[in-house]
Amino acid sequence: MLSPCSLLCRLATLLCVWALCQAQLDTKLPPGTPIIQLRLAGDKHKHYEGRVEVNYNGEWGTVCDDDFSIHAANVVCRELGYVEAVSWSPSSKYGKGEGRIWLDNVHCSGLERTLAQCESNGFGVSDCKHSEDVGVVCSQRRIPGFKFISTLTDNVESLNVQVEDVRIRAISSQRKRVPMTEGYLEVKDGGKWRQICDLEWTEMNSRVICGMYGFPGEKRYNTKVYNLLSKRRKKNYWGFGVNCTGNEASLHGCKLGHKVELRRNATCDKGLPVVVNCVPGRAFAPSHAQGFSKAYKVEQPLVRLRGGANIGEGRVEVLKNGEWGTVCDDSWNLKAATVVCRELGFGSAKEALAGGKLGQGMGPVHMNEVKCSGFEKSLTECYFNRDALGCSHEEDAAVRCNVPAMGFQNRLRLSGGRNPFEGRVEVLAEKNGSLVWGTVCSDSWGTIEATVVCRQLGLGFANNAFQETWYWPGDVSADDVVMSGVRCSGTEMTLAQCLHHGKHLDCPRGGGRFAAGVSCSETAPDLVLNAQVVEHTTYLEDRPMYILQCANEEHCLSSSAAAATSSSYRRLLRFSSQIHNNGLTDFRPRAAHHSWIWHECHRHYHSMEVFTHYDLLSLNGTKVAEGHKASFCLEDTQCEEGIEKRYECANFGQQGITVGCWDTYRHDIDCQWIDVTDVVPGDYIFQVVINPNFEVAESDYTNNVMKCRCRYDGHRIWMYNCYIASTDGNYTTGASVCDASPTLSVTLSIYVWTHSGC
Repeated sequence: MLSPCSLLCRLATLLCVWALCQAQLDTKLPPGTPIIQLRLAGDKHKHYEGRVEVNYNGEWGTVCDDDFSIHAANVVCRELGYVEAVSWSPSSKYGKGEGRIWLDNVHCSGLERTLAQCESNGFGVSDCKHSEDVGVVCSQRRIPGFKFISTLTDNVESLNVQVEDVRIRAISSQRKRVPMTEGYLEVKDGGKWRQICDLEWTEMNSRVICGMYGFPGEKRYNTKVYNLLSKRRKKNYWGFGVNCTGNEASLHGCKLGHKVELRRNATCDKGLPVVVNCVPGRAFAPSHAQGFSKAYKVEQPLVRLRGGANIGEGRVEVLKNGEWGTVCDDSWNLKAATVVCRELGFGSAKEALAGGKLGQGMGPVHMNEVKCSGFEKSLTECYFNRDALGCSHEEDAAVRCNVPAMGFQNRLRLSGGRNPFEGRVEVLAEKNGSLVWGTVCSDSWGTIEATVVCRQLGLGFANNAFQETWYWPGDVSADDVVMSGVRCSGTEMTLAQCLHHGKHLDCPRGGGRFAAGVSCSETAPDLVLNAQVVEHTTYLEDRPMYILQCANEEHCLSSSAAAATSSSYRRLLRFSSQIHNNGLTDFRPRAAHHSWIWHECHRHYHSMEVFTHYDLLSLNGTKVAEGHKASFCLEDTQCEEGIEKRYECANFGQQGITVGCWDTYRHDIDCQWIDVTDVVPGDYIFQVVINPNFEVAESDYTNNVMKCRCRYDGHRIWMYNCYIASTDGNYTTGASVCDASPTLSVTLSIYVWTHSGC
């Protein structure tokens, strides 16, 4: 039930929207009100933000930030057709404008119909410089029934397109296609859908429209079909043409074309309504043989997205000289972001994100001050400054791309949860010739499967995967299992793309209370191992068996140690591991305090029984020695400047790793090794895997593996070329962190050790 306060707030919102609609219908202004036109310009990260520019007396100018307020920003946004303002920015955040500064010391109550009604010094009266130009961020929501009205008698082409909505309306033979790539282009203005005359329409215009709908390209269409249809249909044209350069992120970034003379049936008598035909990216292109691609794979190996919750968003990373690195957000804008999106098979960019908003990367910053025209095939073709001096990973650039409407969310739902982010997973499946809702078998259900569910529903990252959901009473009619044996890789766009049993279900426990469930979160942690620390701290130690009894009890030695005498020695490959949390949420053990396991020998609790795997592999990938580390203490060893430590293990304290902090397992603690006593001399691959069982959800599992080249001659060991590898990659695809010169580590006694590095 909604509280009385919530009901009043909703009623007030509805009244405000109604008042805005009424104000739109009444277009008359009080006599003597100056006639102006507004637009948002400058270096934008979103199409609904920018520097406020005013056209007065046929000349464009800016607004000074002196005395500007959120009330004035609301007036600006409503005049442009948006419901309200989200924020405003002083000091030319969107770049310095040109021409005159038309308004200064603007005072608005927020109820004005136009910025010209607000109190100010008067038009052209200002002591400001363009370094004080004001900008606004508007809400994405448009005013229902908003009608664009041009107050300019000439030079209408200097205005941006301002309409309530845009759509591609498919003809009947195309309506069942997913994704919908072809149809009439229509804009909603004044509450009515209208077509656009194609007399001045260009391929660049179609490119922008396709980009808005998640498609990287456009192509020609069959004109004969639409010529026949246009003769039978009643047409209702919009009163303007459209002029796009082709590098705009949306139609709202395009300029108006010439005014169209509206003459009922004679309007656009030498042309036809605009039709667009878009080309989907590879991941969204239907195939007669396989349906949609089983998993999303980038089309160009030089650029990738990491850390995003949904398909088409993430931190931008670039491959250079075999090493993945990030992009600094200096000069990062929608044009550059759109190049990335199109390169990866998506449409244009919805948003160019700065300030490490989708998590911080590791390794070098490869690109700085990126400047793109918007037509490059790859981000690597854009101009950029190779000197990233002064850029840190706090400035990592990211993108959110437009993706095609696939209808994936209509075939999956969460039922019975306390909020929209949790519940029993229910799938729409075909049964006896009809579509019915049913549950998913929870056998083998885990975090990876939950990650795909959350992504498909647009709910962010998986927080937990549940194998019992009796506490979430879902729809009783949907208790039957319709999907079993689900195994996902984590890259799928839908649960249906994961491996599963198909029509032959196998679920001994059944559905109902044992159905699979998930909880989702908009943010997640992201653990990354510092490869250089491992390389710098590796050494061999011969340690007597009589002081390894506790380690042996915790299975930290190889199997041959069971028969070893107390006076014998084990040869241990020791190293330190420094694990960073680069995500947006603290990393916490899945198990609560009360369920941690006490180990009497070492006299500490394990919050995660297996936190890391350590393996020594032959060059063909065969495991020759292994180790593991339980998380007996997850804490903030150190943090970046300005971040306070939150987790400390002392006195049975809370365990975890704060965002921006790292936990260091030193080389000199028990089980921080691999037992190599039985390993013969040779060349090997050393591998560390963090969170190997996916017990805790992360935003990116692909960076949880570190590999090094390793050479052992029976007395000494060399560790070199350590790098973060993708979980499905091999050694040759990794990125080198050190150069190829091997690091020598000598065999040490129990009491003496040294560090050596690249």
